[in-house]
Amino acid sequence: MTPSLLSLLRKVDTPTVCNAIEVAQGKRGFDDFTRGTMLCSVPEEPAIVGYARTAKIAAVNPPTETPDVIKARRMAYYKYMAEAPSPCVAVIEDLDFPDCIGAYWGEINTSVHKGFGISGVVTNGVMRDLGDLPEGFPVVAGSVGPSHGFVHIREIDTSVSVFGLTVNPGELVHADRHGALVVPEDVVDQLEAAIQKLLSTERIVLDAARHPEFNFEAFETAWAAFEKARV
Repeated sequence: MTPSLLSLLRKVDTPTVCNAIEVAQGKRGFDDFTRGTMLCSVPEEPAIVGYARTAKIAAVNPPTETPDVIKARRMAYYKYMAEAPSPCVAVIEDLDFPDCIGAYWGEINTSVHKGFGISGVVTNGVMRDLGDLPEGFPVVAGSVGPSHGFVHIREIDTSVSVFGLTVNPGELVHADRHGALVVPEDVVDQLEAAIQKLLSTERIVLDAARHPEFNFEAFETAWAAFEKARV
């Protein structure tokens, strides 16, 4: 991923990236995105973009392993996150879903991850401390709640599932208040041009629709030009 692509991805929303991927692929049907409604801690901030660092957690029930094992895995998790190449996104599956109670993503944990250089987090789990989370670290989560429960790490650097989206370690993730997606590796080199083409072609219809004299005839002309530009 080039610096210019990274900068562009942070400026556009996830629906735009979904559409641009289809432009790059030359067909409809891209489906590596989350399903359902997710919550974003800071919907007004730029999108989260980066390569996935993954883990699984649970919180409803206490861990059954010894405290030493749990502590060692926790420290291994933080080391794994701290050593992540930039840009990076934490993608965390809560195994208690859909009955998650453990707000792993509060003021302290988000501050730690931001300090490690992580761009943000995508999770089907819980966030809390809204209003006290650090700036520049969006959390896209499944719910909001007050307690951490018995939250503990179960797995690190493994394939995870968040709202129907499977994410493998190292895959390129884009996320915002609409949800998240995984960018196919084979379109990365074409994605910047695809986004620029998408934005320019959309302007044909948008500019016409916002004109004070817009009517059906103007729409018909704009739509024909729009379809021609997409070919």
